[in-house]
Amino acid sequence: MLTSPHPGQRHARLQRSLRQEYEEFILERIEEFKQQISRADLLLIADEAVRELEVGPDDQLLLTEVLMLEHVDRLIMRRLNLPGFRKWLTRHRRLRRAQREPTHWGLDPRTKLVEHARSFPIDGTALVVGAGAAPACFLLAAHDWAVVFIDSEIAQVEAVESRAAAEALAMRFEAFVVNPGTWFPEVQPTLAVIDSGMLGALEGPERDTLLHILKQRTLSGGVHHLLFNDHSDNVLPFMPEALRGCYSDWHVERARSDRSSGFMAVKP
Repeated sequence: MLTSPHPGQRHARLQRSLRQEYEEFILERIEEFKQQISRADLLLIADEAVRELEVGPDDQLLLTEVLMLEHVDRLIMRRLNLPGFRKWLTRHRRLRRAQREPTHWGLDPRTKLVEHARSFPIDGTALVVGAGAAPACFLLAAHDWAVVFIDSEIAQVEAVESRAAAEALAMRFEAFVVNPGTWFPEVQPTLAVIDSGMLGALEGPERDTLLHILKQRTLSGGVHHLLFNDHSDNVLPFMPEALRGCYSDWHVERARSDRSSGFMAVKP
């Protein structure tokens, strides 16, 4: 089963990640501002930066350009009243506490995913398959997993990417459009969460190919969560039983007693 890292290792990794997230947050806000204003207004800010730096004509050109660009960004930060790292961190931690609750994403609070989300392995990767499993994708990212999301539809991938960015989870998140049998991202997950709705929408050979790749790529001791939705038009009635049969060589365990919750399978 999944194991947690040494506390010191995880703390150091998270501190680095948080600093990177903050820097990305600042850069995104600055770039958004630059795109919204005219070139003339941007040049006015550049002139202000030059005056504040009191750059002389004898200074090196490269150094002058670097200093000016950095100072333009600082002036934009000031105009937007962007928070410093400590203030941002306080807000960020409050948001993360909410995001780590399954109900924040519309998930059942009893889901086994919470247990696995908290069992964070060093450099562990979670693979989330299909838009129906997107809430699990965000829950895992909020618990500091590196998450790879895949779907066969570009619209679904773009929607999940947008939500991840809006929830400030983009740093721990990658998304790809896959075509089973043609291309699959280079990933070896410790945990995979699979939307049976996506599997049900695929043709039989494509579904078999995708399941084979998922099982093959998963690390030994890794876990697959198969999620079902009785109200999905894409899921055929025989799908739960058929999928359990595909995991006859793994240890299979029902997630809960009701059919819609699916099952878990652990790779030997």
